[in-house]
Amino acid sequence: MQDIAPQLADWHAAGRPFAVATVVAVSGSAPRDPGAALAVDADGEAVGSVSGGCVEGAVYELCQEVLASGEPVLQRFGYSDEDAFAVGLTCGGILDVFVQPVRPGASDGLDAGIAYVRSGTPVALVRCVSGPPELLGATVAVTGDTHHGSFAAPLLEAGCVPRARAMLDAGTTGTLAFALDGRPCDPRAGEAVVLFVESFTPAPRMIVVGAIDFAAAVARIGRFLGYHVTVCDARPVFATERRFPEADHVVVDWPHRYLDAEAEAGRLDARTALCVLTHEAKFDIPVLERALRLPLGYVGAMGSRRTRLELLDRLREAGLTEAELDRLHSPIGLDLGARTPEETAVAVAAELVAHRRGGGCLPLSTHDGPIHHDIRSTVEAKALA
Repeated sequence: MQDIAPQLADWHAAGRPFAVATVVAVSGSAPRDPGAALAVDADGEAVGSVSGGCVEGAVYELCQEVLASGEPVLQRFGYSDEDAFAVGLTCGGILDVFVQPVRPGASDGLDAGIAYVRSGTPVALVRCVSGPPELLGATVAVTGDTHHGSFAAPLLEAGCVPRARAMLDAGTTGTLAFALDGRPCDPRAGEAVVLFVESFTPAPRMIVVGAIDFAAAVARIGRFLGYHVTVCDARPVFATERRFPEADHVVVDWPHRYLDAEAEAGRLDARTALCVLTHEAKFDIPVLERALRLPLGYVGAMGSRRTRLELLDRLREAGLTEAELDRLHSPIGLDLGARTPEETAVAVAAELVAHRRGGGCLPLSTHDGPIHHDIRSTVEAKALA
């Protein structure tokens, strides 16, 4: 529910009760990922979405029922072959939706979690979505060094908090299953307490190197994709806020020096995308030499195929290994036949999404494989092991 968190924080601050319906599990060709949410307040105002339209009406009514009863509910929505008009997903997927009432001051875990989200502090909300009735809806808010709230089951708490913290570090969302004594178990086991862990972290970063017209288009589409966008260039005449109104920050500095400072400050991570668009060796070589040695999620550089070969030779001379060079996406973007800055930005965005989600970059009409991919990072896999 990160996309509607600001509205929920406002409702909470105003003392308005609401119910929030969150997708906690999906299978098949479901339209939204775990964490997608729809919330309804006591006046009937709704924000967010759980399915892109398939079951919104039914979930809205369920939120109103939960607000009236005060009891959380886990509901499954799926496609019905028997009744084409039944509440279901026409795409054939299945959604498990957990609907929880939220009343300001009633839950230490929820109150703390919403406060952390409002302040921008990374936090994982751990909610019991299946298990003993007395635990349903119980919430613990986990940060990097503490946690708030309780499951009234000390061993369960001791078992789940470190796992939730590992997921927060990785910025991942998903489910964990434990027995009441804190032992990890199969979520289908009769003793299982299923916990939904939702990580709220700052937006991933996109750093665009080179204050050119292509950079303005890439910054615009990066912002659209949810990145926190920084444009960096050493030339003050080009790197101005007026030229890049949709960037979150415009920095006048040598790009490699800026990257060094951000890395030293711990503001870069595996979700960070670096797009080098300057097409000048005096800028490109120093920043790429550093970037390819950092644990960034994506490093791309604009240029021709000849420029790529020259870049690789220069970077080898600087001491980079073949494994490090293999991380470079250059020429940047997918082959869409792009020519204009805006078309090029779409090509860059398409490669970013495919890299992040594990897409095959083929037209969906040419194969019968899954439309939505479920790619877990190594870090996430370790967190759930």
